[in-house]
Amino acid sequence: MMVPEPPLPESWAAALPALAARWRPTLAGRRLLFVHNDIGYFLSHRLPVAQAAIAAGAEVQLAAPPGAGEGPAAALAAQGIDLVPLALVRRRMNPLGEAGTVAALARLYRRLRPELAHHVTIKPVLYGGLAARAAGVPAVVAAVPGRGTVFTRQGRAAAVLRAGVRQAYRRALAHPNGQVIFQNPDDLAYFVDTGLLGAERAVLIRGSGVDPAEFYPAPPAARSGEPALVLFAARMLWDKGVAGYVEAARRLRAEGVQARFVLCGEPDAGNPGAVPVAQLQAWHAEGAVEWLGRRDDMPALLRQAQVVCLPSAYGEGVPKILIEAAASGVAIVTTDTPGCREIVQHGHNGLLVPPKDTPALVAALAALLADPARCAQFGAAGRARVLAQFALPQVVAQTLALYARLLTPGGGLRRD
Repeated sequence: MMVPEPPLPESWAAALPALAARWRPTLAGRRLLFVHNDIGYFLSHRLPVAQAAIAAGAEVQLAAPPGAGEGPAAALAAQGIDLVPLALVRRRMNPLGEAGTVAALARLYRRLRPELAHHVTIKPVLYGGLAARAAGVPAVVAAVPGRGTVFTRQGRAAAVLRAGVRQAYRRALAHPNGQVIFQNPDDLAYFVDTGLLGAERAVLIRGSGVDPAEFYPAPPAARSGEPALVLFAARMLWDKGVAGYVEAARRLRAEGVQARFVLCGEPDAGNPGAVPVAQLQAWHAEGAVEWLGRRDDMPALLRQAQVVCLPSAYGEGVPKILIEAAASGVAIVTTDTPGCREIVQHGHNGLLVPPKDTPALVAALAALLADPARCAQFGAAGRARVLAQFALPQVVAQTLALYARLLTPGGGLRRD
């Protein structure tokens, strides 16, 4: 007797009207400004929050570097979001140029007069926080999606930069009516314990959410074919563990393991740790891995995968690919680091290995590839974990509740 597939949970599109109605009394007519360093990242990670705010009657704008071509601006306009070009250079470290960006942001805030500014990623958080205080923006939300390379790189130069960034964080996060979103408790504890902000300003919202009606498991038969697919999907950065993944694929192939090892994603041109395209092409030509480049069909690709692997040593928030993999019922191998262990519980919905430990990575992948039943068990547990804590409606509702608290007189942290 065939067991029927369980019904899919409510989709994000279906959940949106109720969310909008819940927060319309507070958000209708409000001016919200997102400040980001990349339109594509905003569209992939923050768009649902903007959609919900617009549906609740808010006016939403995005200040970000315009990027190449008209596509990004058109994608924003289709959602009812005005793009405000921002001259922010991600890799620039020139003090005069950076001071000019802070001043430009302050002028921008005075012109646009947002009632709440939501800053995302390190430069918007630091520069936007300083500028918002200077311009008198009434409420500020800072999103720290992981500590990034600043807090993970070693060496004297990295230590000097880290000390300067800590000082900048203390000033930028001190808005009298501001709060800071962290994606995992490790990062929250670090910022509080090191005195970068008070505990009353810190909020935990786990990741950017995933629509479980879009990312859902394939029927078991769809993953029973040979060879098995092991997927690494992320920005192609050295700190994400790309080289370790490729070396693990080499060793497993040498041991006779029959599997497809796939890289999916592009280098991040704005990040100094980007893997060169020539290197990715060389690995592909060698046959150690298949490099697919950018793909826009991640739900379908994940439904083909037996294992998702992200051996990251990066300062992650909660990697979205791991949430998507868990929602899709895929077993996961990742590192025992902040953010990664927020979604993966070792032995429950995946395996955790030490960062930069290739033998441990090889052993974990070999164990799962040899045990499809365990992969299925991990996949079911991961799906349940996402539905309980990481579904998109939950994440958006928590964010809108934070907006409402800061925009309500007496509801935020202002000390007048």
